[in-house]
Amino acid sequence: MSNLQQRVITALGLVAGLGVVLFSFSTVAAALAFAAIAASAAWEWGGLMRQDQPARIMYAFVLLLFCWQVYVLAATLTPILLMISVVFWLTIVPFWLWRHWSLSGNDFFGYSIGFLVILPTWAAMIFLYSVSPWLLLATMAIVWVADIGAYFSGRAFGRHKLAPTISPGKTWEGVVGALLGVGVYGLCLLVYSPVKSPLHWGQFAVILLLLTVISVLGDLFESLLKRQVGIKDSSGLLPGHGGVLDRIDSLTSTLPLAALLVYFFV
Repeated sequence: MSNLQQRVITALGLVAGLGVVLFSFSTVAAALAFAAIAASAAWEWGGLMRQDQPARIMYAFVLLLFCWQVYVLAATLTPILLMISVVFWLTIVPFWLWRHWSLSGNDFFGYSIGFLVILPTWAAMIFLYSVSPWLLLATMAIVWVADIGAYFSGRAFGRHKLAPTISPGKTWEGVVGALLGVGVYGLCLLVYSPVKSPLHWGQFAVILLLLTVISVLGDLFESLLKRQVGIKDSSGLLPGHGGVLDRIDSLTSTLPLAALLVYFFV
């Protein structure tokens, strides 16, 4: 089976699985499914830290315990987690990318950053799902549309490298394509969505811009970590697509910000 066939089959399976989780599962079952994704991401994070298998499995198990605690105390812990995550992505990650900081050398630091990346993502998924499965899907689609726009725009017009020492394939033209794609997607939501946004169109445009920019940070952040340990994919869990972290890298930065905005303003 070719790599393209693997990618297509895996992608169809992921889309079908997500649809079942969002629209057929109970809230508890959906939370467990999202927790499985978080645990898989935690196992892969241990690999980025060059940990052995027992340590990676233990880390995934501990993260599941934290997920359970957040679920029990969601009203108190979720907004705190989301705010910490947004501060991390908007203030620390840009400097991290600039300075090329590494996870190596301090296991406690590496594990803590992993919690900071993965746990708020899980909390954001649960929160957005509790508001509406459609809201979670629409938010995730922002990242997918941005990725598609960046890919085709970068392939067609890419000349100026965005971060050559981190991800040589990404270009500023790709970022522009992502912004244009998300802009068209947002316009379609405003025009065709049966649920009218409580936000003015200008506010909606600014939010989409911010979510697109922060999605790029999530992508670059994981790319840097993988480059530092000399791997192409975070794992082989998803044939043709790499690992779970490879699929949710942009979501780890985008979903917490989206959930925080919904929490305070919608």
